[in-house]
Amino acid sequence: MTNRDLLIRSVGKTGLWANVALGFAFLYLPILILVVYSFNASRFNAVWTGFTLDWYRSLFGAMAGETADISTAGVWEALSNSLIVATVSSAIATVLGTAVALGLERHRFPGDRFLEGLLFLPIVIPEITLGISLLVFLTLTFRIVENLTGIRLTLGLPSVIVGHVTFSISFVAITVRSRVADLDPSLEEAALDLGANQWKAFRRVTLPLLWPGILSASLLAFTLSLDDFVVTFFTSGVGSTTLPLFVYGMIKLSVTPAINAISTLMLSVSLILVLSSLQFGGRIDN
Repeated sequence: MTNRDLLIRSVGKTGLWANVALGFAFLYLPILILVVYSFNASRFNAVWTGFTLDWYRSLFGAMAGETADISTAGVWEALSNSLIVATVSSAIATVLGTAVALGLERHRFPGDRFLEGLLFLPIVIPEITLGISLLVFLTLTFRIVENLTGIRLTLGLPSVIVGHVTFSISFVAITVRSRVADLDPSLEEAALDLGANQWKAFRRVTLPLLWPGILSASLLAFTLSLDDFVVTFFTSGVGSTTLPLFVYGMIKLSVTPAINAISTLMLSVSLILVLSSLQFGGRIDN
């Protein structure tokens, strides 16, 4: 190999790494700036005047019920709503998604291809389309229930949970199904040959082997629910403001580093959950 070829290869590798660095900078530099400015002493995000933890103190003070800045008042209620929605919706989606994954991977039945196609719809369609369709569906359902029973239903935390379960099931089912496909069916067959029934074979053999994948899918669903804005915006009502909606409302009132502080905390929690999901998901491959 000549010196010219070595030079061309070296330049090519340098250019490749430069493109990679620019790509990562484009994705993560704005996030880094947001984190840095969450410690800004100035009330204006564009001007750095010094380091402070006052915005975090204000947030935790609001959570503790102490007198807080108007921009952070109500953050504890919004966080509580987010945790309730994320916990309930991820639990429901995990149970239903796991059942769908097992059914699609282990059995063949009429309409299984159609069900498999429906499974991908919440992932591929735009979130705003999903949010509007859920709003129309829920409004129509509430009207029918009121006409039949006289009971008037309104949008609130239950409707938000329904919306989050709708898109979370797909992610859970796809994640768990990939784990089911890797399992050796002979393990269950051996349990059945040794006298176990279908339920005992599932509980003693299949479920422990699937558990890392199920937990990974549950954490992923929890993270998606905790961070969701569009579907929540269309399905929420009075008293069901979640943390992403609360942050959006803060932006409309005043843009202060408190928004950056809340966003940094959400980013930290989401990062921990995603890394935990990857960790638990990878255990089944080891």
